Amino acid sequence: MPLRKLQFKPGVNQEITSYSNEGGWRDCDKIRFRFGYPEKIGGWEKYSSATYLGSARALHNWIALDGSNYLGVGTHLKYYIEEGQAFADITPIRSTTGAGDATFAATNGSAVITVTDTSHGAVENDFVTFSSAASLGGNITAAVLNVEHQITQIVDANSYKITASATASGSDSGNGGSNTVAVYQINVGLDSVVGGTGWGAGTWGRGGWGSAEPNGLTTTTEIRLWSHDNFGEDLLINARDSNIFYWDRTNNLSTRAIELSTISGTKRSVPTIAKQILVSDQDRHVIAFGCDGLNSSNTAAQGNGTQDPLLIRFSSQEDPIDWYPTATNTAGDIRLGAGSTFVQAVETKREILVWTDTALNSMRFIGPPFTFGLQQLASNITIMGPNAAVATEDVVFWMGIDNFYVYAGQTQQLPCTVKNKVFLDFNFSQTAKVVAGVNSEFSEVFWFYPSAASDDNDRYVVYNYGEKVWYFGNMSRSAWLDRGVRQYPIAAESSYLYNHELGYDDDGSAMNSFIESAAIDIEDGDRFVYINKVIPDLTFSGSTNLSSPQATFTVKARNFPGASFDNTAASAAIRTSESPVEKFTEQLYLRARGRSFAMRIESEALGAKWKLGSPRVDMRPDGRR
Repeated sequence: MPLRKLQFKPGVNQEITSYSNEGGWRDCDKIRFRFGYPEKIGGWEKYSSATYLGSARALHNWIALDGSNYLGVGTHLKYYIEEGQAFADITPIRSTTGAGDATFAATNGSAVITVTDTSHGAVENDFVTFSSAASLGGNITAAVLNVEHQITQIVDANSYKITASATASGSDSGNGGSNTVAVYQINVGLDSVVGGTGWGAGTWGRGGWGSAEPNGLTTTTEIRLWSHDNFGEDLLINARDSNIFYWDRTNNLSTRAIELSTISGTKRSVPTIAKQILVSDQDRHVIAFGCDGLNSSNTAAQGNGTQDPLLIRFSSQEDPIDWYPTATNTAGDIRLGAGSTFVQAVETKREILVWTDTALNSMRFIGPPFTFGLQQLASNITIMGPNAAVATEDVVFWMGIDNFYVYAGQTQQLPCTVKNKVFLDFNFSQTAKVVAGVNSEFSEVFWFYPSAASDDNDRYVVYNYGEKVWYFGNMSRSAWLDRGVRQYPIAAESSYLYNHELGYDDDGSAMNSFIESAAIDIEDGDRFVYINKVIPDLTFSGSTNLSSPQATFTVKARNFPGASFDNTAASAAIRTSESPVEKFTEQLYLRARGRSFAMRIESEALGAKWKLGSPRVDMRPDGRR
């Protein structure tokens, strides 16, 4: 029989059955499509050996006037600025005690120290730094005490416990003296959503409303998320539903961020709480979303302290601390009209898109006297979380609670061929962890999300807006930043930053990638098919391991669409030469028999890059029984 060339449709489709998807791809991991053909994605390496504390969920890169390359990293425990492969802790300070307000008590044979500080305001895992404390008399010396500690347990409103770097002896009977000063960093946030009970829990019309709940309706406490943007070479940061802070670059990396309402200058009604902040690039206004309102006095430094989840306020142009509207400035406010709370804002070249839990709005700079105008673009629109939308090339993509969307002048649902793959295996209790990112080099929009069995992001789905196809895979990433100021895309996971699209391995280890086709038959499956061999068509060009990159071809056969593949054969195509013409295994002898078959191409070789073309198969009818 003549060889049959296999031409597959680009993209992965799991919205139809495997049998009806003949000529398409069914399953994959760590592949992408370019020019209609599948290939292995790029690998990743640690940016450096330096680590940070907590789960990073926000990254922001900018350049100072002297060329310093800064990367802001917001975790659920701290906020850092990375420069030169080192992390500087600029987490703001919440409070500082007077001398002697904090005292210590040690227990012989234990490293656990009880700290007494009336109305300390700390929560478990908070960070506190002591200074001027005296030795407790034994192993718990001044040097052991006068460092940063993480609070391990809250005893009550007036005391908590820390773990020292030494074990107390019987001589440690002192209390640290009368000069001890405790400096508390802002309260840490949660790493995962936790449940609770109470009136108004959850989203109206969903969950436990109207059903029997033995412990009452369930509510949640949100995870720590950050928004940040540079104002010139300085940095504005906001912990969601908390204060706005300012880091002055001239004070160098040894100085922490401070509350925006405390920096030098004439301050008027500066917001004290917000869900997100950004700096509008074209007109240089600082914008706060879901913030507190104006103070009744135009001379007050801070806002009124009462958060309005639908209120948007903006500072006067070029002035981050003047928020009180007057006839001589451009400060003001707008209130969103639809929904119950603000969710996310994304800036494009033309406008700022603003999502509530039920609607999408456009916010545009229109100049004095109103400064900004607000227009609703769509209603009954959902968004999965505060980091689920991303802009690229003035087009915005986002993940809703059961659909994907795109905005390019108008709002549309994005047809998705892997929709059920994503939303039927999704942990909806951790929607705030969804993070969208762009890999502009390959025209890709990523969404990292938690599968149903995981509390953390362990899966990804990709829409390739250049190829207009979908694919997916397994990968744990909590934050993503496209290349631009830095050479490679940067992602965060497990206390490390990673450079992506660097090599073809998993941080020095082999990375497994595969793609598998849907079922293929002849004569609509009326006859059995006998497969004798495969003529591979692929290239290993670009592999970092030039000696023997390889990919395994597997042919799976079955008799009926509802049956398992029970007849499989595999063989590897190995590059044998790269010059002057790339050469690899000429033919693979794979014997399989069934009414239909699927083909799988897989590689787990170190340093191997592969790209599939149009393989040919030696197949022939082999009877009806």
